[in-house]
Amino acid sequence: MPVLLYVLAVAVFAQGTSEFVLAGLVPGISADLGVSLAQAGYLTSGFAVGMVVGAPLTAVVGRRLPPRWTLSACLLVFVAAHVVGALTGQFSVLLGTRFVAALANAGFLAVALSTVPRVVPAGRQARALAVILGGTTLALVAGVPAGALLGELWGWRSALWAIAGVSAAALVTVAWLTPVQPGAGSGSGSGSGSGSGSGSGSGSGSGSGSGSGSGAESRTGTGSGASPAVDRTPARVGLRAELGNLRSPVLRRNLALGVLVNGATFCAFTYLAVIVTDGAGLGSPLVPVVLALFGLGAFAGVSAAGRLADRHGGLLLAVAGPALLAGWVLWAALAVGPASLSPDVVWVLAPVQGALSFAVGGTLIARSMAAAHAAPTLGGAFSTVALNLGALLGPVFGGVALGLIGTAGPLLVSAALAAVAAALWFATARRRPQEPAV
Repeated sequence: MPVLLYVLAVAVFAQGTSEFVLAGLVPGISADLGVSLAQAGYLTSGFAVGMVVGAPLTAVVGRRLPPRWTLSACLLVFVAAHVVGALTGQFSVLLGTRFVAALANAGFLAVALSTVPRVVPAGRQARALAVILGGTTLALVAGVPAGALLGELWGWRSALWAIAGVSAAALVTVAWLTPVQPGAGSGSGSGSGSGSGSGSGSGSGSGSGSGSGSGAESRTGTGSGASPAVDRTPARVGLRAELGNLRSPVLRRNLALGVLVNGATFCAFTYLAVIVTDGAGLGSPLVPVVLALFGLGAFAGVSAAGRLADRHGGLLLAVAGPALLAGWVLWAALAVGPASLSPDVVWVLAPVQGALSFAVGGTLIARSMAAAHAAPTLGGAFSTVALNLGALLGPVFGGVALGLIGTAGPLLVSAALAAVAAALWFATARRRPQEPAV
């Protein structure tokens, strides 16, 4: 795989940490700013609103801008939003910074996803997407628990400061290694003279072995024997044509499934700290551990999707989809029983649901991107919209259910959303058109 994909994954790690870390900070923010737990949970929805609005907007605005400029500008705004958020004492200002940070995150992710068809052949695009989205799952494994631990030790503001610092480092790296122009070139600038590298090829020096690997800018490495990268840049497609290509029934179904699956995921995940402490009776120091288990499961799930979705995506969805639904139903049923939620249930189902959620979600992203191959820029944007529309609606519904029912409420909503997704999947099974290869 081109090294550029791993550079983008580092930046996505910082952004994913920001998006998900509030799951461990909701109680602290609620107490510090004098708002309810449900209101504090709406910070996740505020972030998702920015992602939904920002993905298509920045994709359209940035269609003709150099990727380096667009990605760097998005990261700069992202850093500034976290600095302001860490300094404010007003919930409304914090909510506003979440929206602005999400706009920047959406622009970055849409442009990052749109680079995949340019640098990776069709048969490996699911794996390439898994590399970028691996930054998100790594955020769940390491970033979110670390942020929750910082919040436990020094308050929730320290987590925002840490995210700002990591994002600033990512900004420098992305600005240095990202190509100025999309397209084909001779590969990397940082390749070693003899390098066989870790990129998509084994060429030496300035090939695609160990440099930026995007094949999008001509930079000469320090070695010799460079071989030109294959130009996989799609032909220029007009904005109206891209919008027309997004009317595909296959794409619309996959995007709808993505909304529902991600809604179920983030409905429960946003209030996981409350479920762990109030529902299962575990101490707050164990919240980062549960979050890490969920993240480890998510990492395993998206890794499996990256390896299997190219050739066996349909089979993966047919197996993991019903299992995901069963897991949410089981967790919700145990939470509404006469006894309190058993800690053993949390220890088992947190990693299992993390794995299933991201295996199914990652496969749906890959299939959506494949269905949107004729809309190279807006395809990534609309995939981002689908994911974050789920992340917007899930916490809102979960917050309402939390206020009405208690800690079992978000789990019941997750089960309901997964059930709707399963119904949609089976309702369209018999009349499903042939999907393009990922």
